[in-house]
Amino acid sequence: MWGRPIRMIAVAVVAILAASCAAPATSPDSDRVTAKAGPSTEPTESATAAQKPPSVDAGWPRWGFTHTGISANNITPQFEQVVARSLAKTPMLQNQHIMGFGALNPQPTRTQYFWEDLDSRTNFMKQSGGIPIITLCCAPDWMKGGPEGPTSQEGWAEHLEDAPYPQHFDDFAKLAATVAKKYSDVEYFLVWNEFKGFWKDHSKPADYKGYTELYNKVYDAVKAVRPDAKIGGPYLGFDSNRSGDTELRGDWGVVNQNVLDAFNYWYENKKGADFIVVDGASPTDAHELLPDEFGALSKFSAVTKWLREKTDDMPIWWSEWYFVPEDGTTWPENRRLAVQAASMMEFAKSGAATALYWNPQAKDGPCQGCMWNPKTGAELPTGELVSDFVKWFPAGAQLEDVSSSDPKVRVLAQPERLLMVNTTDAQVSTTVDGKEFTLKPYEIKWSGR
Repeated sequence: MWGRPIRMIAVAVVAILAASCAAPATSPDSDRVTAKAGPSTEPTESATAAQKPPSVDAGWPRWGFTHTGISANNITPQFEQVVARSLAKTPMLQNQHIMGFGALNPQPTRTQYFWEDLDSRTNFMKQSGGIPIITLCCAPDWMKGGPEGPTSQEGWAEHLEDAPYPQHFDDFAKLAATVAKKYSDVEYFLVWNEFKGFWKDHSKPADYKGYTELYNKVYDAVKAVRPDAKIGGPYLGFDSNRSGDTELRGDWGVVNQNVLDAFNYWYENKKGADFIVVDGASPTDAHELLPDEFGALSKFSAVTKWLREKTDDMPIWWSEWYFVPEDGTTWPENRRLAVQAASMMEFAKSGAATALYWNPQAKDGPCQGCMWNPKTGAELPTGELVSDFVKWFPAGAQLEDVSSSDPKVRVLAQPERLLMVNTTDAQVSTTVDGKEFTLKPYEIKWSGR
């Protein structure tokens, strides 16, 4: 995953280079678009019995993205405005980490703070009408055995993922509280990222006691200064393998027992939580798609269902999700988009409250999976797909059981809108909702009802 070691190092190094390009936030004002389904003229997807999601804030869009090493605020002021205007048409959730992923060390010394990068990102969120989220990761160098002062290139490359030492858990909690107090208009906070530094060897148990201790200190510190803040954890990656002996399994594989043990310990020993945060990939750890790229997506529904049952129906957030094997595999863009759309259908049908797309923006050149063009800022098909889900399938959307006469076409439906996805590399004709449709290979088709 992007949040895993090799890619995190690359993103961290890019963050250093990007910081010098950060531009002050300047963009037109825009009215917030209410995330409700309304009339229109295109499709969506559904097919199995839909579960009603747990209650969330009115108008909660459910969908959004995480800013990474390079984002719209790191190019030029003009570029930033183009992207902000585009996003403002369909405001969505936007997430930013406090260190790494486009943000330099926020506390270089015990007495010195550096907010320029976080200010730039949060200002962009405001410009673009986004609902801001902050991930409380990662930790300044001096909290994890490094020196005080700006993070070195070696520090970014080798130690960004390190967890703070236990003797500095209180220091990190204090930093988290300082962030929450400074960014008082941010309501939602995720604590840490994928157990980084607490789980270096996934074949062995995670240090879930250490993470839970850090989480509880952060929870108490943030709630002390911001009782209104909503805090979620454990931001744990639900890894899966082809085989194994755990209760959470399916045709897509078996979730690692170490994951379930870590989650259960945190859940039973946490001070509190306003929502549950996890992430994961449909491929197994060995990059297998079981039984195929579309069948593997049922993992997302299975994990969401398990979490809702385990937590007495707390809101489930997917902070990241992945569906392409990370072994160098590349797909034609129409196939990649079809799998992404089908994965988002799984979140909607299983009642996930939130799903954040990890936006892999490049500074220039080709950028498969990017939400906007890295040269012009124009919306790309991935950005359009996320925006369409924001508009038509917010967390409280009423889903209806609509099927396709050809099972190769997946369908998601609400009273006024349909989404259909052809899961094959051949043209398919089908009847959906009493109408005839022909879909090109891997086509995503929206339709009014």
